[in-house]
Amino acid sequence: MSRPHRLRALAALTTLLVTTGVVVAPPSAHAADIPASDYQQVALATGPGELGEAMSLAVLPNRSVLHTARGGQVRITDVNGNTSLAGTLNVYTHDEEGLQGVAVDPNFATNRHIWLYYSPRLSTPSGDAPTTGTQTDWNTWKGQFYLSRFTLTTSNTIDMASEVIVLRVDNDRGQCCHAGGDIDFDAQGNLYLTTGDDTNPFESNSYTPIDERTNRNPQFDAQRSSGNTNDLRGKVLRIKPQANGTYTIPSGNLFAPGTANTRPEIYAMGLRNPFRMSVDKATGIVYLGDYGPDAGSSDANRGPSGQVEFNRITSAGNYGWPYCTGNNTTAETYNEFTFPSGPSQAKYNCAGQPTNNSFRNTGLQTLPQPRPAWIRYGGDAGSPPEFGGGSESPMGGPVYRYDPNNTSPVKFPQSLDGRFFAGEYGRRWIKAIEVTSSGGVGEISGFPWTGTQVMDMAFGPDGALYVLDYGTGSGNQALYRIEYIGGANRNPIAKAAATPTSGVAPLAVSFSSAGSSDPEGSALTYSWNFGDGTTSTAANPSKTYTANGTYNVTLTVRDSGGLTGSANVTITVGNTAPTVNLQTPLSGALFNFGDTIPYTISVSDPQDGTINCARVKFTYFLGHDSHSHQITSKDGCSGSITVPTDGEHDAAANIYGVFTAEYTDNGGLTTTVTRTLQPRHRQGEHWGAQNGVQTAQHAAAEGGTTVGFVDNNDWISFTPYNLTGATSLTARVSSGGVGGTLEVRAGSATGTLLGTATVANTGSWDTFANVTANLSNVPTATTTVFLVFKGVTGQGNLFDLDAFTFNGGTTNPPAGTIEGEAFTSQSGVQTAAHTTASGGLTVGYIDNGDWAGYSNVSTSGKTSFTARVSSGGPGGTITIRSGSQTGTVLGTVNVANTGSWDTFANVSTTLTGTGTGALFLTFTGGSGALFDIDTFSLGSTPPPATTVEGEAFTSTSGVQVATHAPATGGLTAGHIENGDWAAYNQVTVNGATRITVRYSSAGPGGTIEVRAGSATGTLLGTLAIPNTGGWETFASASANLTAGSATGQVVLRFTGGSGALFDVDNFTIQK
Repeated sequence: MSRPHRLRALAALTTLLVTTGVVVAPPSAHAADIPASDYQQVALATGPGELGEAMSLAVLPNRSVLHTARGGQVRITDVNGNTSLAGTLNVYTHDEEGLQGVAVDPNFATNRHIWLYYSPRLSTPSGDAPTTGTQTDWNTWKGQFYLSRFTLTTSNTIDMASEVIVLRVDNDRGQCCHAGGDIDFDAQGNLYLTTGDDTNPFESNSYTPIDERTNRNPQFDAQRSSGNTNDLRGKVLRIKPQANGTYTIPSGNLFAPGTANTRPEIYAMGLRNPFRMSVDKATGIVYLGDYGPDAGSSDANRGPSGQVEFNRITSAGNYGWPYCTGNNTTAETYNEFTFPSGPSQAKYNCAGQPTNNSFRNTGLQTLPQPRPAWIRYGGDAGSPPEFGGGSESPMGGPVYRYDPNNTSPVKFPQSLDGRFFAGEYGRRWIKAIEVTSSGGVGEISGFPWTGTQVMDMAFGPDGALYVLDYGTGSGNQALYRIEYIGGANRNPIAKAAATPTSGVAPLAVSFSSAGSSDPEGSALTYSWNFGDGTTSTAANPSKTYTANGTYNVTLTVRDSGGLTGSANVTITVGNTAPTVNLQTPLSGALFNFGDTIPYTISVSDPQDGTINCARVKFTYFLGHDSHSHQITSKDGCSGSITVPTDGEHDAAANIYGVFTAEYTDNGGLTTTVTRTLQPRHRQGEHWGAQNGVQTAQHAAAEGGTTVGFVDNNDWISFTPYNLTGATSLTARVSSGGVGGTLEVRAGSATGTLLGTATVANTGSWDTFANVTANLSNVPTATTTVFLVFKGVTGQGNLFDLDAFTFNGGTTNPPAGTIEGEAFTSQSGVQTAAHTTASGGLTVGYIDNGDWAGYSNVSTSGKTSFTARVSSGGPGGTITIRSGSQTGTVLGTVNVANTGSWDTFANVSTTLTGTGTGALFLTFTGGSGALFDIDTFSLGSTPPPATTVEGEAFTSTSGVQVATHAPATGGLTAGHIENGDWAAYNQVTVNGATRITVRYSSAGPGGTIEVRAGSATGTLLGTLAIPNTGGWETFASASANLTAGSATGQVVLRFTGGSGALFDVDNFTIQK
């Protein structure tokens, strides 16, 4: 089918490249991917039991691999894939901290020393450090990382008493992010350690975090760390360890010993999060990947769009952060900025020597001149074409050195000698990059890799590449050895599984080899070693264990050529893994960043009996593309976590919420369950699956990209979603074509129709408007949402979808049901077991006068109550109260006998009282057990959105009324210049969650700041306004707002360049 719309998009892209001066070099004429048939990827360890949260690896001289997990575990996997626990450190694991890097001492053969970099537990409080306060508050959260030397015994366990703490890196705790933590040695025995900037990036609007407010947590100012010559964070450190546990300073570091206000350990500074690096022992050159911020576009008054770097460090130097990135040009340099909302000041002097004038700086004020990146990519910098697209997450890998005297049959070929092996965590690739004789970038070749997210890499003494795969959160983390075979027969791949993997004796276990295969397709034979001296040659055998213990079971598969592959599974007899039920929040529930998310967790364990809720952990991760960052956690079976507003990523970034519930029983078995929550506002181009559509580029789109080239019956889908309580979907669309209809469906492209919205021609593909589909028949279960495009068949190019927002629904309390047995206080009631109940449990044994409280469930704004109940008794009445068991009555509902305790029915009532406190249910009735409650839900009607005409300001500075025929009512707020503002006392900020603005601009555009009460009041959010192509060409854009406790009238403050910036036709406040 012809799609002329594509020509429109390509023409726009060509114009962008020409007008911005971006030049992308074509791929090298000789660049070619390395043949996959020449290599085989051997799985040595897989899954959480053998790897935990996989962090770092180091290969021992005998080809065994040491690997670390962030939770403190050090494991060792031998050449045949047998994994054992070498030792466990007691670590502090808030956010990204914990056990990080591991290295093998150059003299391991004689001293058996290994090196670990980790955050010791110390006496740091649990939870989050406050974001504002005094130095006394911050002192409570002071911590350290240890660089320690240990001895690995000949039985492959770590002698914990052998620890020598060689270096301590002071840090701040209780906030996210950036720990760094990789370790390597050069040929001279010098140790290199990378450290992150230890700075929260989430409240600087995706630009540089340099917040110098005196009452602000220091973790929002990277000038105290990366930009500080007297601090070890945000650096590459280089020391020469001594046998007695001390160290000396090698010559050639950035600052000579004795230089005032500096640390002599610093080799390279100005780094943000140099998470992975290696030292090429042949040259002493350091190769590292440094993560960067995520601004989606450059701002002349703030700084560059987000980009990341691979750096090749040939000598000591400064790499610019937090003052500049990339090549340190003016466009890649940040402005000094007054937090939280400006003004912006001059750019830092990255062409010369930037000045660190933060009051938190303890080092030199005038810094060394920054060096440019070796390879920069992302944002306005673009990417080398061989890098493809996706997120920016560089992982510095090793340089391969071919040794003709190495007799290993799996060593890499001479053709790859001197290549730097770069990893990309988010884009999921490995590239072999040629280094030219002058140190430049030569051929970039794709390397065969079938794993997921590259976490660490190293070449072993056998010349094979060892890769640690972090996995995708679904238990698929792995350790691989990639061997060169030159097109010869490849080893078969073994997959082993067992059901169950734990329980009491006698334990009957069914084993499975499903998924085992041979690359050449030959038939396999099977050999199982059950870990107790018994074996089997069946493909899928069964085995009963009668004695307690931990059994390491190995499956070995053999192909027709005699090559083998193996896989392991661990069986625990005498202890049953705990059952963890994350009852709320529900998978796919809607939320806004800034929301407080209540949670309820139930745990049962046959051996532990009564569960100590202090050992139950609830953790929030910020999901971004295909990976996530741990942000904060809390202990307890119930409570709430406030999701921080996100100021690191661009408004159009693919971000979402990930929550886990975890419990480790007394026998050491851990169960973790995960929920993904969806932001109400999503970009269409972040679909999970699609049919027929493509992306299109439009400057006026959020993030510059839309879902385009749509034809009748094309669709996009997103999963998981729980739309309980959602009342409508608002879509931001454009059309220079015939328009059409947007359908919202559940389950499939032909599934339940929830709503439709008509899309008309908007005037051009670059003119955006909002359309709304009212929703009905909304499922209460988690589902996949399909957006289906309808119109004239064969017409093509019906309309573009930029973004969409689900309105209504709530996460406070969570959308959907709450388990009745998840009470946090009670009198008289108990948990009862019923196989037909949700999760098998209810709140039961309810007598007259009993009550149950739910401290994590708010009654504020609730208008209905529904409960799933059963009764084999007389029934009774539920009274819904706010604040306490004697608090305000919101409503009552009667419960009748349902026929039996296992027969459930729903009862509902409307709520008429005004509640502000936690939910309490009180129970009344006759004698004996009245009824059970399985689950219940509270409903609410979201307040309507308020739309205000831009020209209806009640006070202003600088703004005037302008006349434009296409505007609503023919008028706008216009003649807007930098620093002007307009106030609207007809609408308040109280509880505001989102703003949508209709605007036009033939000028430079700018930014709208949404403030409370006055032009200098609390900043709730910002919205970038681009040029729309004319004062009569209108578009719409939206931004999330964080009102918190702010009150007062809405004030819009306008910033930008010179002259008339833009006009505002109207704006809508959603609460």
